[in-house]
Amino acid sequence: MQILRQEEAHWKLRIESEDDLWVLARLASPGRNIAMLGERRDTTTAESGSRAKAAERKKMWIELRILNTEYQTYSDILRIHGIIEQAPMDIGSHHTHLIEVGDEVELTSLAPYPSFDHTLLKEAVESANRTNISLIVVENDEIVLFEITSRGLREGATWTMRGGGKRGDVRTSEAVAQSFQKQVAKEILSATGADLPMILCGPGHAREKLKSVILEVEPQRNLRLIATSMAGRAGANEVIREGLANEILEDHAIHKEMQLLEDVWTRISSNGAVAYGEQALLRAMAEGAIETLLVAVDLLRDEETQLDGKPLSEWVRGLDDIGGTLMQCSTDHDAGEQLLGLGGVVALLRYKMV
Repeated sequence: MQILRQEEAHWKLRIESEDDLWVLARLASPGRNIAMLGERRDTTTAESGSRAKAAERKKMWIELRILNTEYQTYSDILRIHGIIEQAPMDIGSHHTHLIEVGDEVELTSLAPYPSFDHTLLKEAVESANRTNISLIVVENDEIVLFEITSRGLREGATWTMRGGGKRGDVRTSEAVAQSFQKQVAKEILSATGADLPMILCGPGHAREKLKSVILEVEPQRNLRLIATSMAGRAGANEVIREGLANEILEDHAIHKEMQLLEDVWTRISSNGAVAYGEQALLRAMAEGAIETLLVAVDLLRDEETQLDGKPLSEWVRGLDDIGGTLMQCSTDHDAGEQLLGLGGVVALLRYKMV
């Protein structure tokens, strides 16, 4: 994300990645306004004021009062629906902005942006300098390609070898396996940029064989081998959760979130310094015991989510008074989904409450 202009209640932003679309989907809350270049059909020449199908579509600056947003994680388009408040025509009509990487938008709020919006924007700006990472989970007969972004774990392609290597002549099986890995290596390299760091992980030794095949084709490829106890998506989560590639992942938000959430599960299992559920959270805030509060990012912006009879977005302001830290967690990875299972809000405490 690039900030082109930033005032108290008005931001002009340039979208530079799909992660930025994810962030903008959270910043573009209902009730705020968003403006950008869009297209409308010119109906001024249509008979009886009807919208002519053949009417020319014209580029114009359109400002909407936001009603809702639609964004499928890792898609390349964010849809923002709203009512036109400023434009050369059709004031008061419904319109949808289709926002893509490279677009510039202006976002306006009726009130100054809360600190958690500033934090999310700052993280998006800082993540612009971070490279996504290819994570490949390798088994003898199955290889799965994932992409680690700042905000999630995206599953890409899956390659499966049917039959070969399971039974029959050993020499034939090995030939089939080698052919399978060469074909997969070729497709992986064509699907990933040469400057993209790559992690090969999984149980067994199949990852080492795939490494050799890849380096035969691209000897300069930045590649790291990591042993995991599990395969598939579970193996990918293990790499991030257990910190098996800290030197590569340490600056990614997903890495920090998953490690904090793993601390949550550990403390819950040992009856440690952790709080979840409304009564325990209210008590922890009142006692100043909260060190880090982990909140599902969308719940923080949902005015219907309340604690202590007030919106969650207002309740979390109490962290400033007690020196607590707020962590806005994505739910686009397995640990984030588990957080929702605890109500979407959980606190790591400075001490165990009794």
